[in-house]
Amino acid sequence: MNTLLSVIIIFGLLVFIHEWGHLYFAKRAGILCREFAIGFGPKIFSFKRNETVYTIRLLPLGGFVRMAGEDPEMIDIKTGYEIGLVFNAARKVSKIIVNNKSKHPEALVVQVEKIDLERELVIEAYNDEGERIQYKVDEQAVLVQDEQETQIAPWNRQFGSKTVGQRALAIFAGPMMNFLLAIVILIAFALFQGMPVDEARIGDVTPDSAAIEAGLQEGDQVVAIEGQPIDSWEEMTAIIQQHPNESIVFEIERGGQSLTIPVTPDERIGQFGDPEGFVGIARPTEFSLMGSIIFGFTQTYLFMTMIFEVLGMIVTGNFSLDYVAGPVGIYNYTGEAAAMGIFVLMQWAAALSVNLGIINLLPIPAMDGGRLIFIGLEAVRGKPMDPQKEGLVHFIGFALLMLLMIVVTWNDINKFFM
Repeated sequence: MNTLLSVIIIFGLLVFIHEWGHLYFAKRAGILCREFAIGFGPKIFSFKRNETVYTIRLLPLGGFVRMAGEDPEMIDIKTGYEIGLVFNAARKVSKIIVNNKSKHPEALVVQVEKIDLERELVIEAYNDEGERIQYKVDEQAVLVQDEQETQIAPWNRQFGSKTVGQRALAIFAGPMMNFLLAIVILIAFALFQGMPVDEARIGDVTPDSAAIEAGLQEGDQVVAIEGQPIDSWEEMTAIIQQHPNESIVFEIERGGQSLTIPVTPDERIGQFGDPEGFVGIARPTEFSLMGSIIFGFTQTYLFMTMIFEVLGMIVTGNFSLDYVAGPVGIYNYTGEAAAMGIFVLMQWAAALSVNLGIINLLPIPAMDGGRLIFIGLEAVRGKPMDPQKEGLVHFIGFALLMLLMIVVTWNDINKFFM
């Protein structure tokens, strides 16, 4: 239950912050954002505020912001159609009733001769007396079809009408917010837990861990392991990771006394899919406001470099599916982090946030990076790409991503449960 709750909170936060970045900068640019969604599939909860419908959907596999102009706009009303018009106090059309006009007795029913809901915002139609009249349409008018209202999107409210810079910022804002979130989480971690230092000294000890069973205590200074002198935390953890389920001897100093303590590290799956040892100890820490801020930035950068190292293995041919994790793997790792305490979980959440930001910026169709590539090509060419061709590329990219997710998820199931 703790694992499920941790996954819901962490993923909800990461996706919310990512999509909120898109939403905020899109609205700043004047783009009409029709929907802000967490998850995909059927809606399970929704409400509307300031032109945008906020929804939670059934499948917790991400989220999206639906901006006007990214998809084909609205209902196609052609010459000869009969529609109902409802007017506001300024005598502009505020509602366009497409069907079920009998349910709207207040509507003026007319036959369309000309309609432009993007640039001129006018409807020219014949009334009952055969007169052709031009009606002005309000910029926030809605189309009503099957009793469902959809706000019109004038050209100046559509994604494609904005400058290259405005569109690029609206797309880049999602990953950017993930990086900022990671920095904030890590600063908070350092402020509350202390800033980790690279010393061969034991910090917090996890309850029911191998370290507790062996008798290690917080503040113990590790002098050597298996006779090998130890000067730093990195040296100490490297030796521990090399000996899963093998007894190793710690030489420590505690309160002026020298002690020799045998410890048998537990086993877990490491970053690259190999078994590694761990004993359940945390790095020693120190408290500093400026140091915590620096730690937030430097640790975020460190997470970035680690992710790029894994991505680099794809280029060199050393890549393995065991180096990546899908929903099942992430769920499992989140459970392990939750079991080790809130501060380990905070670091894990920050690492996931950085990972989400970088993956989204890769030049893959259907991802933010792929969309930025098309915006960049438009800037170079001086004209936008064909929307149908771009849409096809994104569709193929999305299908391949779903296929990769299925393969990675199956690999996770085999790795953790078979």
